[in-house]
Amino acid sequence: MTLWLPLVRRTREPFESHWALPGGWLPDDEELATAAARTLRETTSLTPTYLEQLYTFGALNRSPGRRVISVVYWALVQSDEAAQVAVGDNVRWFPADALPQLAFDHNRIVEYALWRLRTKMEYSRIAHAFLGETFTLSQLREVHEAVLQKPLDPANFRRSMEASGSVVDTGERLAGARNRPPRLYRYNAELLSASAAPSGRRPSEIPERPIPERPIPTPNS
Repeated sequence: MTLWLPLVRRTREPFESHWALPGGWLPDDEELATAAARTLRETTSLTPTYLEQLYTFGALNRSPGRRVISVVYWALVQSDEAAQVAVGDNVRWFPADALPQLAFDHNRIVEYALWRLRTKMEYSRIAHAFLGETFTLSQLREVHEAVLQKPLDPANFRRSMEASGSVVDTGERLAGARNRPPRLYRYNAELLSASAAPSGRRPSEIPERPIPERPIPTPNS
């Protein structure tokens, strides 16, 4: 399991032909979240159900010419939503943990988003955005492994989830599975909504990763 990120190729300077995060200018008469959703839809055809403000990036000289302040939103999508991306010459999926050199400071933005995502996995129901209302514990573990970039012992993960009270057995089983169908769970919304978020960090405090020199291939499916 791997986290993938849709990028767009810039068609003008600065950074012409470089890959970049989807973005656009904010109209005077549009709310931030509405503008973020519209921009994502217009650039990638994605219309995610999960959209959250990440951070405001406003360092000096982050863009050639005049100063640019970016209010960044992140979206988490399930596989059926990801299939809506209009992949082509100027839109492409990349592994989120192995990106090429992006335009502007977009590599730093992605690094900060990944740190936030991995931190939120520890205390929130963030994995729900990838899974839907009900899921098996194996599906939940695969999401955690993809986000955390490490394998997790299935038995220990099951015990940890059941002991935490963060998931609830629905009494149903996964339809269409062979042999003994696995149980379906849902999140305990009351317990997780009461969880406190950890203190935040600035993007400058997140260590940089080396950027691969060669392009990253697109997924086959």
